[in-house]
Amino acid sequence: MNFKLSGLILVFGFATLSSAQIGPRPGRLQLTPEEYSKFAAELRLTYAQPRVDWPKPHLDANVAFVELGPVVERPAPSENPITPAKVVLGKTLFFDPRISGSAQIACASCHDPDLAWGDGRTVSFGHSRKELKRNAPTLLNTGQQAFHFWDGRVVSLEEQVIDVMLNVDEMRSEPAVITQRLEAIAGYRKLFSDAFGDEKVTLPRVAQAIASFERQLVSRANKFDAFVKGNSKALSDAALRGLHLFRTEARCVNCHSGPNFSDGLFHNLGLSRYGRPDADLGRYVVTHKPAEVGAFKTPTLRNIARSAPYMHNGLFDLDEILRLYNAGMLTLRPRADQKNDPLFPQKSEHLKPLGLNVHDLADLREFLDSLTESHARFRVPELPQE
Repeated sequence: MNFKLSGLILVFGFATLSSAQIGPRPGRLQLTPEEYSKFAAELRLTYAQPRVDWPKPHLDANVAFVELGPVVERPAPSENPITPAKVVLGKTLFFDPRISGSAQIACASCHDPDLAWGDGRTVSFGHSRKELKRNAPTLLNTGQQAFHFWDGRVVSLEEQVIDVMLNVDEMRSEPAVITQRLEAIAGYRKLFSDAFGDEKVTLPRVAQAIASFERQLVSRANKFDAFVKGNSKALSDAALRGLHLFRTEARCVNCHSGPNFSDGLFHNLGLSRYGRPDADLGRYVVTHKPAEVGAFKTPTLRNIARSAPYMHNGLFDLDEILRLYNAGMLTLRPRADQKNDPLFPQKSEHLKPLGLNVHDLADLREFLDSLTESHARFRVPELPQE
């Protein structure tokens, strides 16, 4: 290997750096097109190795890293085993607005399969078109998660379903309303009998069925998955450089690791708007721990190119997000009356200015695009009629 290529490797961070070394820094050197091509060729050889031999990621000391890779389906909980009949019932209920108080809002109103299982809005609309506080996250790979909602206030999909149905600002329904409406529909009585052995309609059964359907929303293969499985040409040179940046100099894997590109934990990115009328305290509302003021769950990056806008408040597009992370995200400064406020939010220690150049950001964008699966039409079920 000649000196020039060795220099490129050092520039692009094959060496493992400590968190103390990774801090505010000058902008990274932008190379010539020929140099970028040579570096991509070197990376193609390096990343053709088994994942255990990939370059070490740049991690902070307290990070429990799981290597990136294809999604592996997690088993359903023993108390709610998945059956085909239960999934059919859950899929039907998911698209039926009659389970909402107004009979006008379905689960699919905020989680549309044609919009990457989100709704494409900054924040969602709820009951009586009330504008809600948070962006609707994708449901893709939701069965992989240990916590649900941006603040992680429930730990099972069954709880998540019930929370949304009964939330007065969202579906604003009631158990009696749901059961009475569904029991009156012959088609549903049969679906419940097929799924549970008898026609009885209960709120827990509704939740179990919808949760079973949601656990089937698993991402399909994309270019990155094909690359990991041995197709060395699946990633473009730019995407391959982006993968390396993602794991090293860009430090993305400190939070976005594992098959679902999420650690499933909660981090403060400086976006809580603390002290303002529209503040959102995030995880703190659940745990009441001062360290979690303004912390929100790390979202999956799979299918990210189709799930805009981003963050819990839905205020950003993808290029804006990349620029914000490159700058180390926002840092809130306490006002004079907040100097001794024990709840004043502290930004995550994982966020540091990166000094990435425009070519780096373009390569990262190309890698994120490689996490997009091919489009497939999702057929909405025909709803049972009375």
